[in-house]
Amino acid sequence: MRIYNTMTRQKEEFVPVDKDEVKIYACGPTVYNFIHIGNARPLCVFDVLRRYLEYRGMNVKFVQNFTDVDDKIIKRANEEGSTFEEISKEYIDEFWTDAHGLNFKDASVHPKATENIDEIIDIISSLEEKGYAYSVDGDVYFRTLRFKEYGKLSHQPIEDLQSGARIAVGEKKEDPLDFALWKAAKEGEPYWESPWGKGRPGWHIECSAMNRRYLGKTIDIHCGGQDLIFPHHENEIAQSECANGCTFSKYWMHNGYINVDNVKMSKSLGNFKTVREIADAYGYEVIRYFLISSHYRSPINYSLDIIEQCKAALDRLYTCRESLDFALKNAKNTEDDDSLIDLVNSRRDQFITAMDDDLNTADGIAAIFELTKDVNTKILDKDVSKNVVNAAITVFDELCGVLGLLYNRKSNDIDDEIEKLIEQRQQARANKDWALADKIRDDLKAKGIILKDTPHGVTWTKE
Repeated sequence: MRIYNTMTRQKEEFVPVDKDEVKIYACGPTVYNFIHIGNARPLCVFDVLRRYLEYRGMNVKFVQNFTDVDDKIIKRANEEGSTFEEISKEYIDEFWTDAHGLNFKDASVHPKATENIDEIIDIISSLEEKGYAYSVDGDVYFRTLRFKEYGKLSHQPIEDLQSGARIAVGEKKEDPLDFALWKAAKEGEPYWESPWGKGRPGWHIECSAMNRRYLGKTIDIHCGGQDLIFPHHENEIAQSECANGCTFSKYWMHNGYINVDNVKMSKSLGNFKTVREIADAYGYEVIRYFLISSHYRSPINYSLDIIEQCKAALDRLYTCRESLDFALKNAKNTEDDDSLIDLVNSRRDQFITAMDDDLNTADGIAAIFELTKDVNTKILDKDVSKNVVNAAITVFDELCGVLGLLYNRKSNDIDDEIEKLIEQRQQARANKDWALADKIRDDLKAKGIILKDTPHGVTWTKE
């Protein structure tokens, strides 16, 4: 597999540091509100990355954190007369509702910043001992210019970064580029005891601490949204490599931005879309399909028209899969058509080729739709063997499973009452009792069961 490494700006062959385990860290949400579709894109994209590596036989340790103490969380708590613990717990619970709705597989570990204070303090102390950090009145800052490779991920010259840096009111930094590792507690804020007094961690240091604790000093892949490249990931690299004395992450993967009606999504523009509000209207699976239907590094555009197109595409996949179930039920143990089995298996190869090329889910989905076309034109309209149908089902389920799609399939078990009604209708049609056949069809429709007569028998779908 080749992946595009943000650090080198080129595709590279993926070779894990440890052949027995792939270590991946994905930056998780700051939990003070519902997640938006911008948060959901890396959630779905890198869930697919993990699923694909596992599909290819790799053992993956996947870590995604929660930032559960932060200025925004504290502000929300103060506005609601609550505590930061209550706010973070509330929105972690809401996160799980959305994440599981999107069919996100739980990470190997979901650490919280507040659970790793000792590790954070240990790293900051190490940086201070090595001269990379300094304290001023309870605040601790990282000496950015001491790390000569600063800017290597964002590919920005240090001069450009310096020209855009500022010292905020109340900060006592040696240099505008220096960033906070530890913040002295203000009145009414949560705090932990530390060598520098009462305070709490800065945002960047928590990810370095959780990476090292749960994955080690060097990991395989660090991933997240494009907006995290600078300053968050740049700062993670600086503090981690200075503290640990080795490469922090071998590969860096970043997904592109989301536009809404061709305008970049932002709270200030009022075009901010939460996963929950879209899911209430269209369901979660349409959102997942939308978020992985384009190459992860490309910007994608959200609009109602596009969501409707995604819904139609999913419906087509569901219909094909249900038709395969029906075909299997009616297939005979006839002679296998090896050419059809080879065709079906070629779609697996096509899918793997696409996904091996920098996780190209767009072309991967195209392979599934080629398989769907094969099924509809070369399998469902012929008297093929059960082995051919089973081969199609196996490949179809494999590929959709890697992408985390078709997870809302109805049960194969039809209620006894519905089965009986379908059989009665078939008998009525055989007896040319069209009035009874129509009545049974209408009764089933009233129950949300839609019948479709085909040359091979009756198929059904649920509204």
